Amino acid sequence: MHTNYYFLRQLAPALTQQLVGYSVVTCFSQEKDELVVGLTNGIQEFWLKAQLAAAGPMLALPESFHRARQNSVDLLPELLGQVVMEVAAWPNDRVLQLTFTNGATLLFKLYSTQPNAVFRVAPEAEAELFHQRYTADAELRPTPVAADALEKAPPAANPLKAYPSLGDLALAYLRTRDYDPAPIETKWKLVREVVRELEQPAAFYITLLDGRTRLSLLPVGEVEQPLPAADPIGALRRFVPLLLNRRAYEAELRQLRQTLEKRADEAATSAQHARRRLHALENTVGYRQTADLIMAHLSQIPAGAAQVEVVDFYQDNQPRVIKLKPAETPQRTAQNLYRKAKNQQLEIRELSARAERRESEALWSLERLEELEALPAGDLRALRQWRKQHGLDPATVAKAAQELPFKVFEDSGFTILVGRNAQNNDLLTQRYAHKDDLWLHAKDVTGSHVVIRHRSGHSVPEPVLERAAQLAAWYSRRKNDSLCPVTYTPKKFVRKPKGAIAGQVVVERENVLLVVPANPFERNGVA
Repeated sequence: MHTNYYFLRQLAPALTQQLVGYSVVTCFSQEKDELVVGLTNGIQEFWLKAQLAAAGPMLALPESFHRARQNSVDLLPELLGQVVMEVAAWPNDRVLQLTFTNGATLLFKLYSTQPNAVFRVAPEAEAELFHQRYTADAELRPTPVAADALEKAPPAANPLKAYPSLGDLALAYLRTRDYDPAPIETKWKLVREVVRELEQPAAFYITLLDGRTRLSLLPVGEVEQPLPAADPIGALRRFVPLLLNRRAYEAELRQLRQTLEKRADEAATSAQHARRRLHALENTVGYRQTADLIMAHLSQIPAGAAQVEVVDFYQDNQPRVIKLKPAETPQRTAQNLYRKAKNQQLEIRELSARAERRESEALWSLERLEELEALPAGDLRALRQWRKQHGLDPATVAKAAQELPFKVFEDSGFTILVGRNAQNNDLLTQRYAHKDDLWLHAKDVTGSHVVIRHRSGHSVPEPVLERAAQLAAWYSRRKNDSLCPVTYTPKKFVRKPKGAIAGQVVVERENVLLVVPANPFERNGVA
């Protein structure tokens, strides 16, 4: 309600009393949709900050303001030097007008969807718009209201339409006084009583209504703090920082909750898929059994046969048909099957380990969600300390992507960099990677170099390592393989031999991780 007409009606005279004789010394913006005006009387300074975003305008009166050295731009140069004569609120509107001694005006249009600031250096001069896309604001004028218009309203008319500036807080207050079931005469009486309270409020109230922190002229909702009605400037200065703090808390709490819920869901789904694949491998005829049957029945297999029927001693001596390759000897077929069986055992071990890791990660995320709900409500500092403690800082992917010439991913507080081509791989490994960073590459094939940046005092968690390895496999020649071995080692064990081609390196010590090639970040909108 701090942009509602009835509050502006209280605020305008207080600003007039405060600012008469003050001159504008600076006008600039350093954030999107922000307009900051600084005034002084030669002894004291006064700041007015308007946030004119379509998501909701906000008017703040900070007691001090420090302009950033960079990323700020001066605005409305003809406003500088203007001396305040009066501040007024337009009748039944959400417009605050500063009028200056030479006739210049500055309007703050605080509409909820199309806020704007409009400056005129003279009454008939061309308007300068803060948001130039709202061209109709150049013709913005106050709507005249006849003094007796409301008294002449038809008795059967809806009183809320007769007072369009009341807003939702006034309606909520009316409903506490049984407004909805009341006859029309009583409704008119109640509305006029509330209007009188709004025009001469007993106090300002910081209140919580429907989960939102509001500044009200009526004692409605869960009143947290009454403030003196004689000091609307002080009320606004108390309310806005509190609102911004709570908005930041709610936004960060919501982001953390979504991150943990998503991580728990993804980890549980991944574990379920691994368990399902593991069950399928463990309950189907394996490559080794087939190879054993071929070797046991070599004498029965004619040269060039496409298939052979054998007695399966693994399945109670039931007959079984085994397909063969006519151009390949049975011994070669068995050898290939033994190799596949070895890989299958590696896959089984990898799937079992992955299922356990992902189940642990899902459990960890659910435990963190429980802790999150138990944190002190509204304590932004405690929330940020907890977030940092658990490596859940907000992702800086977009910023990193602008600064670095590589594919950039963020995972549990760790930054993962992926080279784009051979020359880019050289740049990543030779110039950007630190000796303690973890370096990854698909084993024995061409592909992208991948680096997990080192975090002092933090080892790379297994889920992060696995996802980085999946990226290394995905951006390699083994992208379409069912499994891919990935080399990983600290960067200090990777060197480029003299005369080697772009992207070519030698790994002195290595570990190998077997993963399914994938980009696990695709669902997050990262390519």
